[in-house]
Order: sequence, then C-alpha cells, then structure tokens
Amino acid sequence: MLKIGAKKQHGLTNLSRLTTERWLRPYCSDPTNRNTLVHSLRHRQVSLFFLMASFLIPVVAGIAAETGEIHFKVTDDRGDSLPCRIHVRDSSGAPVKVAGYPYWSDHFVCSGQATVSVAPDNYEWEIERGPEYLRKSGKVNVRSGEIVDATAMLTSIASLRDEGWYCGDLHVHRPVSQIEPLMLAEDLDFATVIGWWNSPAPKAVAAKQTEFQFGDDRIYCTGAGEDERAGGALLYFGLNKPLDLSVINREVPSPMRFVEQARQQNPEVWIDIEKSFWWDVPTWLAVAKPDSIGIAHNHMHRSGVLDNEAWGKQRSIEQFPGPHGNGLWTQEIYYHILNCGIRIPPSAGSASGVLPNPVGYNRAYVHLGDKPFHRDNWFTALKSGRCFVTNGPLLRVRANQTHAGTILRLDETRKIDFEIHLTSNDPFAEVQVIFNGSVQHRIPCRDARDQTLHASMELRESGWFLVRAIADVEHTFRFASTAPWYVEGENNSKRISRSSVEFFLDWLESRILNIQQNVSDISQRDLVLGWHYQAREFFRALQRDANAD
Repeated sequence: MLKIGAKKQHGLTNLSRLTTERWLRPYCSDPTNRNTLVHSLRHRQVSLFFLMASFLIPVVAGIAAETGEIHFKVTDDRGDSLPCRIHVRDSSGAPVKVAGYPYWSDHFVCSGQATVSVAPDNYEWEIERGPEYLRKSGKVNVRSGEIVDATAMLTSIASLRDEGWYCGDLHVHRPVSQIEPLMLAEDLDFATVIGWWNSPAPKAVAAKQTEFQFGDDRIYCTGAGEDERAGGALLYFGLNKPLDLSVINREVPSPMRFVEQARQQNPEVWIDIEKSFWWDVPTWLAVAKPDSIGIAHNHMHRSGVLDNEAWGKQRSIEQFPGPHGNGLWTQEIYYHILNCGIRIPPSAGSASGVLPNPVGYNRAYVHLGDKPFHRDNWFTALKSGRCFVTNGPLLRVRANQTHAGTILRLDETRKIDFEIHLTSNDPFAEVQVIFNGSVQHRIPCRDARDQTLHASMELRESGWFLVRAIADVEHTFRFASTAPWYVEGENNSKRISRSSVEFFLDWLESRILNIQQNVSDISQRDLVLGWHYQAREFFRALQRDANAD
C-alpha cells in the first residue's frame, strides 16, 4: 500500500542549524546580523557538538538512572490487545510527551501495549477509543527504576457498524504515515487527510491513487485540501491534484476562483464549508453551492473550547456566553441557513495536527444500510442527509420510521413519532427537537448510559426539524445533532423565513464594506466584490419569495 508522509530531516548539519537559529532568534532581530552569526557558528558546529556532548552524556546518564516506566496493557472484553488513545499527566497536571508512538498535543496512540518512560512522580492516565467504548482512567505512582503496570479493559457500549452507520472525520492534518494506527485507535471508519493548505502549487502532479483501504474495512483518502484566508476556509475532497493556491493576499483572488478551478478538474468534487461563522459563508451558499457545512468543528476540543470565532463573524457574548457559546452560535447560523430554504447537510472535522483534538473527536456518522462501504457511498449518504454529527453522544433517530434527510409532505402527514436511541459516556438532562430554528420539544433523559426515548410532534407548517443532544459538561461543548428532515407544503413549497434572509443580507453588507476597506487596488477589489454582489442578488430574490416571519 502506498504511504505518503512528510520527509524527516536528519544529520548533524541540519540539527545544528535549527538549534543555532532557534537560540539566536530572540537575541538578534536583524536578519543580516543573525545570518552572519549563524554562518560563523556553523564553522564551529562539529567541535561545539562534541564539546556539548562531553558535558551532556553524564547528565543524560544521570537522568536515565532516575526514570521509571509505565507499562500500559489495554484489551477488549475477550482479552485481545485493543488499539486506543492514551493521555498521561504528571502531578502538576502537565501532559507527558511520549516518544516512539504517534503523539499529538496531550495524547498518543498505540496498538494496545505501550511502555512510557517517566520521571518519578504521581501520574494520572485516561484511555479512550472513540465514542463507542467506555472511557477508563487511573493513577500510578512511579519510583526511580520501577516498572508500573497500568491495565485496562475497554468495554464496547455501542456497535454502530452493526446498525449500518459508518463514521468519518473530514478535517485531518496528521502525517499520512500515521493515519492507519490513528484510525484504529479511534475506531474511525473514514478519514480525509489534508495534503495541501494555502499552498502555491504551479507544477502540481496528479496522484495515481488517493483512496486506501486497510484493516477491517477502513478507508482514508489523501490529497484533500484547504483554502483558508480572510473569508474563512473551504475544504476540497475528490481531487487528485492540488489546486494552485497562489494568492496576492488574504482577499485576492476570491476563493470562488479556486471553486471554479476545482470543478474544472472534477465536476463531482466535494466542497465543505469548514465552519458556519466564516465571513464568506453567505456568498459560498449562494454562489459556490457547497456540499456540506461544519457544525461539529475544530473549535470544540476534548478538553475545552477555542472560545472565539477567530476572524469570522463574532457572536454576541451576552446571547451566547461561556464554553457553550461558540457551539450554539455555530448552530444558530446553521438554523438560519435552513430557514432560508437552503438544504445542506452538517459535517464534522477535528483538525487534529493543527488544533489539540485527537483524530475523529468531531465525527459524522452516515447510514449506509445494506450498501457497501466505500468513499462514494459514504459521501452520497452524507449528501442525502442520512447522518448525524457528534463529538461524543451517539444519537440515532427515526422520525416516522425514516432517517434524517427525508422530505415529508404536510398534506400526507401531520404527526411525527420519534424513536431516539442515545448512547453516551456523558450525562444528559434532555434531548431537544428543533423545529424551524426553535426548541419545539424537550425530552427528559434518564440517568443511563444507553437509553431509548419516544416523543411525538404535530406539524402545523412546512419547514424543517432535527434532533440534538447537548451533554451536561461545563468545560466544553459536547453534543450530537442529526441532519434535518424537511417538511414541504402544497406544490412542494419550501418555507423561507424573511428574518433569516435579512440576517444574511445584513451579513453580506458588512462583508462588502470590509472588502472595500481592505482591498485598495480597484480592479482587484471589483473582481472580489463581484461574487458578493451575486450573493446579495440571490438573497434579495429569497427575500421577495419569503413566506414566513
């Protein structure tokens, strides 16, 4: 199987150069002076290296004598080794960086057995394997020269594959060489690996293969890309050659130029709006016609939240306060999109390798039923809305025995009966039914890890509804949401909310003003603004057709 990974730099010359330049940077801000000093020191690097080694060897030897080891052994309920993710923290709460295993931020993955060298101290560990397994945690005390065992059996709390569901992470920045152990450790079925990101590629060469299958029918795709600038980020899947993302600045050219190039290369390319609050979202919805939009995104972390909207449209802190604010604002925008009659499924991505998340922390489950699992079928199911997104809870819902994405006719059905199956490591007070952007029903939950809930709802108007569950976790926004069901009135009419359309018209006016202020070159400015003017006309047409609010 073809493996594509980042090249590692080896050798004394490269090590010395990096070390020297890193050491000089804080003390020599002038590039000319810094380069002169670096050049001078490089002539002495060999002797300097051995001189340093003569001092360091006894020190390192002393340190080695003062370490101990934690030996992890993780199994399933049959006693077989189970790939998993492990977090280790010392007595100060700091994560322990582990060598020899795929490591990122505060965790590493292994095949089920791992030996970690640590200084004498008290340690806490946590072991996880995606949301379908029970979490385990424990404590160990390690003394000098001692080997301490940490054993755990991870119990499966759900098997969504057996129910026809397959999970994927659409935003992975980890090395391709690590993807297989990472996916196995997270029990992840599908992953798209970002291979180009804001990268000029005038001489890009097409890849012969971008889809790879391994293990027990798991799939990852290479060659995914990201264009992330002032208007936000678009993700591209299904291209075998990187786009040439050569730009003049963060505004020029418009991201729409690359949308056009992507569709010229592959008319079936999948385009994902990475987050709903990026400034160019209204324009992308109106003109780019993307395939999905991220509502379980990389600002939602396992251990906390990135509590801002970066350079996107900021939320009202008064209306959306605290660690849940960013997540609720994300969903609020998504509900406005649906209220405009725009039908687009939700997606999920973790950005592991850039932000602290493990691979697969934010994931989308799609229902394939009896269809075989491969890339095209997975994306087809996502496109149809037979999905839910999550960073913890497993939320399987049927409405009148149908999956999300189904179009219901108001003249054929008025009563909706819900069957909700919720499985989670975290507690929940309630599950909510959202109808046309507002909480329509609150369904109380029991104090149980696995529960089936039932509820009913009377339809009185067209529009859409979905089901969501927000965990009783204060430090982060842990939730699950189905894609919407759509309700059509007479003559297949859609509900279009005037207030939601105006929400995006106001948004567009702010964005247009921002570009006018930031792009001084008139010809460049006009090219960029042309797309936003098209979007404004799109929403003005929706405003004329509005039939609600």
